[in-house]
Amino acid sequence: MTGRTLEELGLAVAPRDHPLAYPGAWPADSGLLHGDRMLPLERLVHADRAPVLAVGSNASPGQLRHKMAEFRIDAPLPMVRARVSGVAIGVSAHVSRLGYVSASPVRARRGWCELFVIWLDRRQLEAIDASEGVPLPDGNFRRAWLPAPDVRVELADGSVLPGVYTYVNRHGVLRNGDGAPRRHPGQRPLLTELLGRSARLRQLFGHTPEEFATRARGDAALCARGTRLFAEQRWVTESGLEPYAEARRGGERGWASLSDRVGHGADAPRRRQGPKERP
Repeated sequence: MTGRTLEELGLAVAPRDHPLAYPGAWPADSGLLHGDRMLPLERLVHADRAPVLAVGSNASPGQLRHKMAEFRIDAPLPMVRARVSGVAIGVSAHVSRLGYVSASPVRARRGWCELFVIWLDRRQLEAIDASEGVPLPDGNFRRAWLPAPDVRVELADGSVLPGVYTYVNRHGVLRNGDGAPRRHPGQRPLLTELLGRSARLRQLFGHTPEEFATRARGDAALCARGTRLFAEQRWVTESGLEPYAEARRGGERGWASLSDRVGHGADAPRRRQGPKERP
């Protein structure tokens, strides 16, 4: 097996073990995650798999390796870097039992960001769904299909995907001063700011990011109390992606590869068009 190990690439740390490292290190470019190694990727589009847009630790190979190991899955997992419009990285309005406040996708009317599309087979998708609480009636996230052109996902070879899945937070997202969804600045600066703004939050989780992560980790009741406090303090707003999650609840199948979801032909991945030549 060729490629380099996650340790060699600086991608081995998993936020589940080191909460203040959230969202974890992302690869510099597209690759194939296989066990503890990143391998070269032969193609960017995998029509027999489900494309999932990762906005947090699902783009961390170290975190993904742990999630797959929990379900005894050792199949390769393609990770493809993409240029995305229509979505930005917001802040989940809940406290995770892993000891951090995670990222969550939010609707963005302008601008672009660099994110990863992870291409999942059926078992891998079930594992990621479970990690996000999708199967649970009170889980933190719902999986939603974001169609083009509402969300544009452009790959390095010019391909534009007809849509992607992502995970929409059931609790909403944290807002900034003007009421719009705020962006996730990284775990340590986020927790420093939130604790500085709220004496009630400090009473629950301490005065520093280190105390927050230690107290929250594994304490479901405390995390639930912190989640309620976000709402009580009126820090929460909608992500703007709720209609897509509601549409999925209306009856979409749990598993669908790209070819199953959109079919072939007009809805298949398409190349970016350049200027037309004059006759």
